[in-house]
Amino acid sequence: MCGIVGYVGPKLAAPILLDGLRRLEYRGYDSAGVALVDGPTITVHKEVGKVAMVQAVVPADAPGHTGIAHTRWATHGGVTQANAHPHTDMELGIAVVHNGIIDNDEALRQRLSAAGVEFRSETDTEVLPHLIRHHYKGDPTQAVIDALKEVRGTYGVVVAFAEHPGVMVAARLGSPLVIGLGEDENFIASDPHALVRYTRRVIYLEDRELATITADGVESVHLDGSEALHTVEELEAAFGTGDKGEFEHYMLKEIHEQPESIGRCLRGRVQPEAGTARLGGFDLLPRDLTEIPSVTIMGCGTSFHAAMLGAMAIEQVARVPARAVIASEFRWSNPQIDPKGLYLAVSQSGETADTLGAIKEVTTKGGKVLGVVNVVGSSIARLCGSGVYIHSGPEVAVASTKAFTSQISAMYLFTLMLGRTLTLAPNEAQHLARSLADLPEMVRAYLGNPGPIQEAVRHLVNARYVLFMGRGLSWPVALEGALKLKELAYIPCEAYAAGEMKHGPIAMMEEGTPVIVIVPSDANRERTLSNMREVQARGAALIVIHSRGDHQAASLAAVSIPVPRVHPLLTPMVTVLPLQLLSYQAALAMGRDIDMPRNLAKSVTVE
Repeated sequence: MCGIVGYVGPKLAAPILLDGLRRLEYRGYDSAGVALVDGPTITVHKEVGKVAMVQAVVPADAPGHTGIAHTRWATHGGVTQANAHPHTDMELGIAVVHNGIIDNDEALRQRLSAAGVEFRSETDTEVLPHLIRHHYKGDPTQAVIDALKEVRGTYGVVVAFAEHPGVMVAARLGSPLVIGLGEDENFIASDPHALVRYTRRVIYLEDRELATITADGVESVHLDGSEALHTVEELEAAFGTGDKGEFEHYMLKEIHEQPESIGRCLRGRVQPEAGTARLGGFDLLPRDLTEIPSVTIMGCGTSFHAAMLGAMAIEQVARVPARAVIASEFRWSNPQIDPKGLYLAVSQSGETADTLGAIKEVTTKGGKVLGVVNVVGSSIARLCGSGVYIHSGPEVAVASTKAFTSQISAMYLFTLMLGRTLTLAPNEAQHLARSLADLPEMVRAYLGNPGPIQEAVRHLVNARYVLFMGRGLSWPVALEGALKLKELAYIPCEAYAAGEMKHGPIAMMEEGTPVIVIVPSDANRERTLSNMREVQARGAALIVIHSRGDHQAASLAAVSIPVPRVHPLLTPMVTVLPLQLLSYQAALAMGRDIDMPRNLAKSVTVE
């Protein structure tokens, strides 16, 4: 995996492919390559590193009006030029780009090697062009169909043929592909961001579908040969907005966009006067809400932390049993599914493979899943059919910030809607609704005066170990803060529920060890203050994130970072902000690649 672009039409393909790769570089940046169809063989250019490396070796006027390209996030084989995509058959007549994992690649490789194929890479992908060549009898579409019948695993694959210079063949199983429709030209990509400069009209391929794409049109079939019908959809204008503007990095821009992104998620949904919320995409009437016996929220990484906050809020406010589960574990645990229960799938990209697998596990066992996603038209949105879009807008930095707070916002809206139906008195519900409506301004106020972030960073950059801790709703915030510092600055750290700190992490305390504590003014404040004193007594340097005006918490701190006072339920929305800035500034001070941290990809479309 991770980024695919393809073009067929009257224009030179290379500039379009390279532009698409730049737009998808945040999806994977170990290596990049292009394959151009011109003449009896296919010309391939590929380099280790970012897109600029391959751009430097592709002539601006490189011939070829059909081409495919890829940015790689390594799964099989090291980061080398040989392992970069595209991969070709031995005759350089068939080129393939591929996202996903071929599970039976070893068996296929052995069989093809016995037939005389010489492999040039360590990748699972390379079996595909050789397998397609084995089945090729003059019909490119049929060759791809026959080859894929032998493949076990997942794929979003695009194939180009030297003998058919105006044709691309694409197929999908578990890894997204979207076809862009132009005037006398057509495109394909793994992400709509690569297409918006050229077209807004798209077709989303579904699992086990194959499309033959020419400049004149698109013909799609199911892999069993039956016709596949599609509706042409229109991309949102937001897909096209991806500039850094005045900011040095996308991540910093996206942190500062949170007042607007939270506002978009809440707008038209929170109803302060009525003391409730409306989530039309959930399609749940008050009567339906009263019949929900439990809520399970599934997610991975940052989305799992948002899921934890959603589950805690639902259980505390609406008094409905709720839990958050890691999708990658849940799907393989043979879970018991309550067909009357409500299941929510949380994902920024809407393409997270493990979350998609968890959804399928739930639906196979009779459960109903609603999506909480950012990307319109994504696989999770289409698989669930119902749910809510969080409306963050494009999030380019690999480390999620604004999508996280928008995901929490969406789940707080559901909490309010459910709580008003089941437990909340009108005045309590109105207070919560008004507090939600005020959140964008609270976030804006903090970002305008973030406190001594640089002073805190000085404690972090030379640390051998950093501990994050919090209680209640602040525990998932601590987990998210530790994740961000690991992702961006590569500093060893972990997060614990503060009450658990004595059961292990306290052994790590020595003079000067940074301990980042989230201690807003809520029901857990007093107990957290006690935990702070315990680590302070062992020499820890406390970086304390606390509600403005809490002088007692500030007095214990080596670095005190106050945040606005908000409704106790909503404290994660402001306490996470300094953690985002801390991880950003620490990474900046250490010279890290902030928007594209090592070994990470924006959308994890493999298991």
